[in-house]
Amino acid sequence: MFICGFFCNGICTSYLFAILISQYDNVIIWSANRDNPVREGAILNFTAAGELILQDVDGSTVWTTNTTEKSVAFMNLTDKGNLMLFDNTKSMVWQSFDHPTDCLLPGQKLFQGQKLIPSVSSTNWTAQKDLYHLQVIFQGLIAYIGSNPPQVYYSNFPDNTNTHIRRTFIELFIDESGSSSFDIVTGGGGNGQLEFGNHPGFSPQYIKLMPDGHLKAFAWEWNLQKPLEADMLTINGCYPFSCGRNAICLDFANQQCICPETDYFKAVDDQQPNKGCFPVTPLTCNATQDQHFIELKNINYFGDIKDMEVMDVEACKQACWNSCSCKAAIFEYSSNSSSGYCRLPSELFTMTRFEANANDRLHASAFLKVQNRISTPSSNGFHSFGLIGGSFVLLLILVVGFTMFILQKKKRGLEMEEEHLDQVTGMRNRFSYQELKTATDNFSKKLGQGGFGSVFQGTLEDGSQIAVKCLQGLGHVKKSFLAEVESIGSIHHMNLVRLRGFCSWKSERHLVYEFMSNGSLDQWIYNGDRNHVLGWECRKKIILDIAKGLAYLHEECRQKIIHLDIKPQNILLDNDFNAKISDFGLSKLIDKDQSKVITTMRGTPGYLAPEWLSSFITEKVDVYSFGIVLLEILCGRKNFDRSQVEDSWHLLCVFQRCWEHETLLNMVKYSEDMDGCGTEVVEMMKVASWCLQTDFTRRPSMSTVIKVLEGTISVESNLDYNFSYARLQETTVEHEKSSKPVLPSTLSGPR
Repeated sequence: MFICGFFCNGICTSYLFAILISQYDNVIIWSANRDNPVREGAILNFTAAGELILQDVDGSTVWTTNTTEKSVAFMNLTDKGNLMLFDNTKSMVWQSFDHPTDCLLPGQKLFQGQKLIPSVSSTNWTAQKDLYHLQVIFQGLIAYIGSNPPQVYYSNFPDNTNTHIRRTFIELFIDESGSSSFDIVTGGGGNGQLEFGNHPGFSPQYIKLMPDGHLKAFAWEWNLQKPLEADMLTINGCYPFSCGRNAICLDFANQQCICPETDYFKAVDDQQPNKGCFPVTPLTCNATQDQHFIELKNINYFGDIKDMEVMDVEACKQACWNSCSCKAAIFEYSSNSSSGYCRLPSELFTMTRFEANANDRLHASAFLKVQNRISTPSSNGFHSFGLIGGSFVLLLILVVGFTMFILQKKKRGLEMEEEHLDQVTGMRNRFSYQELKTATDNFSKKLGQGGFGSVFQGTLEDGSQIAVKCLQGLGHVKKSFLAEVESIGSIHHMNLVRLRGFCSWKSERHLVYEFMSNGSLDQWIYNGDRNHVLGWECRKKIILDIAKGLAYLHEECRQKIIHLDIKPQNILLDNDFNAKISDFGLSKLIDKDQSKVITTMRGTPGYLAPEWLSSFITEKVDVYSFGIVLLEILCGRKNFDRSQVEDSWHLLCVFQRCWEHETLLNMVKYSEDMDGCGTEVVEMMKVASWCLQTDFTRRPSMSTVIKVLEGTISVESNLDYNFSYARLQETTVEHEKSSKPVLPSTLSGPR
């Protein structure tokens, strides 16, 4: 039933590496490169290192499983449609089920934070890339349209009365009798069923989020030899893009579409009214005196009432009037307009008109904000021309003046940055762009890439090797660049990566570091090859090195430096496996007498301390991250790893369970020199527990940690081994990310 391979677009000018269902006329249910098709001559390479790589005809890498050095031994396409990679112990390392696109198959789980996003054909004018999304969130399942902010058009929240239940995933489940259901599994291990459309006897083989926002289930009718389909979402009205933007849907079944009012809106295409409507005169924020509302009665707009503000109709209109981004005030009420529900969409999609009668309990109107039309020209042609000419000259003056202002502001910003760099003590090595270009052989040998850009290896004229970080982006890059130069430009410590210098040339920003030949710590502790397990003495030395680097930042610098992004990817190892802390792009400098600092959440999910939820943080957030890293070094795995069995995904859950059952040593990744070191390992785990206390005041300082590691003092005996915060951290961060956009500088990836 399932086929895996290259699939062409009909005329075969581009190809996808995909999994298809053959009986449905080769319907694609998963694709590795659906947003980046390859050309004739592309190659799928299953490398000797255990990585599946898709390369285009020019040799560029389009997609990869990122499974190098995970001991991958073989690949299999299962009869359930899951493409899987296994290691030499027959343990699953990677699977396509963990990377859903627009479909779900029976047994496949959609986890919190993952999305179904429709595959959109370039010939489908009604759809738009990334327009519709289906996602599991904290409360349950939502479908939304990707405006800013997103607008939910469907939600299914079981157990609404219990707001503390965290939803983990949904699963399309088919039992032995062929009956189907959608199961939703909670963070506490319980589950329930999501009620979708009523389709008795319908046993779907896959579900798919369509380009028009419908979630459809498909089943094969063997007698008729054709597919059957059913819409799984129950929508009260037309879908958000049924008639396009700013349009009214008159007939849900036949999708008859009209524009709100011909004086202010025109159809995009008179021959195809479902393409939507555009305002005759676009809204202008600096001309609100020429705006007013037009009222549309008996109008429904998608969304949930409980997400709307309660107020009267005039307050609702005023709120829209005061917001430049507001396109309309949608008001719903039951008995009178003195109290109702108000929605203020920043983008206006399809509205639905309903027939009102005296028995209706709910009334709804839409107040569309419109710009007054330009008055008709005067009969005096010269007068009209004078007005137009004068307006044009005024506009030209404004444009020229604004452009000069922006250029001057940018120039002054660069001058201020230059002045600031000149004042940073200890930073005497300022490289020219040409020097770095020569040293890196035109930036040809890439060491890695992350949220802020790429890192390249190079050699200076004196023969010393360097690593050059090339920052890319806009405002956050300037902040990262200045933060890094300011924080470590003038400090030196054997456990901090040395910043050799910098380059600031036009819009280019480069940071030059000493080269660390053994790369980052994550490459050593997450490696599945037992031949590359770090020895016990080496691991102890690395842990102590990290602690010493942090203690220096927290206690020995002129200003206290909080790193804010301690993780294995930011710990580098030199030729002798000495560990050094790197990447200070998110760091925070505070005065020694400051006990707390308020800042926006930044760092990496999985390493964030509980107090981040309050925005009041201290250097103890680094201590918490150190505790996570210490555990990862001991256990040789990531703090969140879906390649493990399900109840062991979260490392801290395993840690807590092993404390309770006194089986801590079962977690450790052993090396040849660890015989008889069990007591020492358990003591190291106690250090991690101390650093991971939910109450930050109970965590030790890093100087205290050093004393424990060196054996001069003992670990605090009265510790709390309830790490429940860690179980929720992954889903909490994903929920916050789905609620509002987050800059790369806020939640960083490996760099």
